[in-house]
Amino acid sequence: MTAVGDIRGKITDRRAVISLLRRLRSGEGQANPLPVWDELRALGEVVPAPWGGYFVTGFDTCSQILRGRDWLVPDFAWQERRSHAARWQDPATREMTRTLSRLNPPEHTFRRRALGNLFDRGTLDAMRPRIEDHVTRLLDRLDSALRTHGEADFVTTVGDQLPIHTVGQWLAIPAEHYPHILDFTHRQIHAQELIPTRRELAVSAQATLEMKDYFTGLVAHRRAHPGDDVLTGWIRYWDAQYPDDRAAADQMLYDLTMFLTIASLETTATLLTNAVWFLTQDPARADWLRRHPEHMDDAIDEALRYDPPIHLNSRFAADDTVLAGVPVTKDTTVHVLYGAANHDPRRNPEPHVFDIRRKGGHLTFGGGAHYCLGTALARLEARLLLTQLLERFPTLRPTAGPAYANRMVFRRITSLKVTT
Repeated sequence: MTAVGDIRGKITDRRAVISLLRRLRSGEGQANPLPVWDELRALGEVVPAPWGGYFVTGFDTCSQILRGRDWLVPDFAWQERRSHAARWQDPATREMTRTLSRLNPPEHTFRRRALGNLFDRGTLDAMRPRIEDHVTRLLDRLDSALRTHGEADFVTTVGDQLPIHTVGQWLAIPAEHYPHILDFTHRQIHAQELIPTRRELAVSAQATLEMKDYFTGLVAHRRAHPGDDVLTGWIRYWDAQYPDDRAAADQMLYDLTMFLTIASLETTATLLTNAVWFLTQDPARADWLRRHPEHMDDAIDEALRYDPPIHLNSRFAADDTVLAGVPVTKDTTVHVLYGAANHDPRRNPEPHVFDIRRKGGHLTFGGGAHYCLGTALARLEARLLLTQLLERFPTLRPTAGPAYANRMVFRRITSLKVTT
């Protein structure tokens, strides 16, 4: 046996962990990750990773990490302290390390406070009519495709489209640019995998060049043609913060606009498609929710719990510490397994049952300083979509299970064929 560590008296076989990770990324694991999460959790609360660091499987321990000030995100300073620092020099990785998701205090605090409550009640109330219009038009397309062909792909027709239409109109991005943004977003995200291959890093590097060119151009164009939109307001704010340094203001504007755009796309699309998949595969479930719309938010939360759009997130120990009885030295990486945590039976009894009325808990939006900025907006998009879809398509059902991208970190459904 090749051991990688001792967890509360257990010797964990390195080959067993590698095998589980391979299964999680396989077609079978993508279609049904629940057995893999169970087996990882059975190995312990804190499971040694083959390359060093740990996977964390339990709900309470994962919550402790996400909310704790003594657990930090892998920023530039952490990357530079690695013995294999070359791994972090990839352009796509460095580009994302400048964004809010990879900043620690005080820089993270400074930028986040500048944004305020980005999607407060007033903002969402103003956005609601436009999102409802987007939903109506996209469902019209779905209806047309179903009438013409008898079958349609929910992902390409609706799921992928609603988030880019929502954030695109919010930032006053021309609609003809949406396909290009979706394309480089799908390719750029490879660099955020746990162990990306050289080929994936090359794909991400090219996508990063396209992404940087696009959003740099968008900021420059908006400077030249200001309007009554969010980006114009950000330009005024950051120009005031850096009155003598236009380059610094432009860097802030690029990082912010790029991150908020691409971060709102795949994760929300996966939530939307998952919700439709879980509800329509059981006609009785969809019918019950149609008759009890007051439980719409419960259904959305259960979809988020049951199959989180992000499988894992990483933190490192700010100091030497003990985690669930396991000594963890400073700078050691821990990988929070959202799916395993959400299906921890100690937190959610009968976790593999999809139960709209569960009133359970999930960690899908993270916690603490890095709690997801777009939570309220994603919920609103899901609520408006499901409300219209259930009324307009009472007999909608999938013809087969979803198809998934070959990933281990960011979940992406590439296709869900439906009919009526």
